[in-house]
Amino acid sequence: MIPTAHSVKQAAAGALRAARNGPLVTYALIGSCCLIFALGPASGLTPAHGSEADALAAQVAHFEHWGVIPSELLSGEPRALLTPLTALFVHGNWLHLLGNMLFLFVFGGMAEERMGRAPYALFYLAVGCLALAGYAAVHADSSQTLVGASGAISGVLGAFLYLFPGARVTSLFPFLFFLPLRFPAWMVLVFWFVLQWLAAGKADSDQPGVAYLAHLIGFCLGFLYAWARYRRSRPWQEAPSTEGGTSAVEGRAPVVEGGAPAVEGGAGQEG
Repeated sequence: MIPTAHSVKQAAAGALRAARNGPLVTYALIGSCCLIFALGPASGLTPAHGSEADALAAQVAHFEHWGVIPSELLSGEPRALLTPLTALFVHGNWLHLLGNMLFLFVFGGMAEERMGRAPYALFYLAVGCLALAGYAAVHADSSQTLVGASGAISGVLGAFLYLFPGARVTSLFPFLFFLPLRFPAWMVLVFWFVLQWLAAGKADSDQPGVAYLAHLIGFCLGFLYAWARYRRSRPWQEAPSTEGGTSAVEGRAPVVEGGAPAVEGGAGQEG
């Protein structure tokens, strides 16, 4: 079948309508994080960063410039006060980026639809900054760099738990042989929170790895915000749906491994 000018016009109008009605803030956050990572030294995509040794030095300098260093943040240095915001868009490696963006893609759209674009954007940035600042306050003497959007995304997860506890998500759990299984959102997110809690107790703030405490702070802040803002509207009685009438989560990419949005492996702490 050869498409006519009319059918092409209709398809373009439909795509534009879907984009206009979709979670634009979530897509913009994902696009921004991916673009910033691709242009940065950690991606390995920019030849301008030079050889392997030069690229590693550039990566460390990049993290130290844009990431949160707790000891500097709490000293009140003007430049450091902006780093909780800039660190939300910097990631340590490909796995760190892709893990965070997958969680944001799966859970962010419905949260944005429920909150509204502007409130959702402010919520995301505020919770992310507070999660990083909270981690820095607990580890005031640490000189490890903290980067990543996990604090903000954990806030989205916390809000999602309150807003849509009955939504079903497809998850892969290692101890279940990575079988794709469907669970209520509350079960997946509570399991995720427990994992973060257990990991936070074993984490060493003086060693590179995952800033689990930032995840816990973000999650709790997101849940408390959703409870305070929406407790009178009883959101769990409203069936989450898309134009097709099915759960938005059901049609999205699966949550992987039941683990944290951030993964180990980059310089400094990954949030």
